[in-house]
Amino acid sequence: VQLVESGGGSVQSGGSLRLSCVASIYASGTYCMAWFRQAPGKEREGVAAMCSDGRTTYADSVKGRFIISRDNTRKTTYLQMNNLNPEDTAMYYCARDIRWPLRGLKDDYQYWGQGTQVTVSS
Repeated sequence: VQLVESGGGSVQSGGSLRLSCVASIYASGTYCMAWFRQAPGKEREGVAAMCSDGRTTYADSVKGRFIISRDNTRKTTYLQMNNLNPEDTAMYYCARDIRWPLRGLKDDYQYWGQGTQVTVSS
C-alpha cells in the first residue's frame, strides 16, 4: 500500500487546513486509517484514527478541533484541522494498518506516507 499526503502548509493561529491521504488501494476488511504527527525534538504521536469497527479515536489535544473522515471509495482519508495553534506545528503522516487487533492510535502501523508539513504561526 502506498500512501501520499497533501494539504499541508503555513497558517496563522485560529486558521484551518485539510490534509488528504490517497492510498494506492481501497481499504477493506480489517483496517485502521490514521494520522500521526511529529514535531521537531518530540516523539511521533497519534492524532486521529478511523477503523473498520466504526470507531474513531482522537488525541485529547485535538478533540473538538480535528475531524478524520474518508471518501466513499475508502482510498482517501482526510484530516480537517480547525482552530489551529502553534503547538500543532509538525510533520503530519498518514498511516494504514490491516491487522487484528485494530491499532487505533498505537504507533506501529504497517504502511506510512512521506508526510506533509503543517506550520502554525502565532
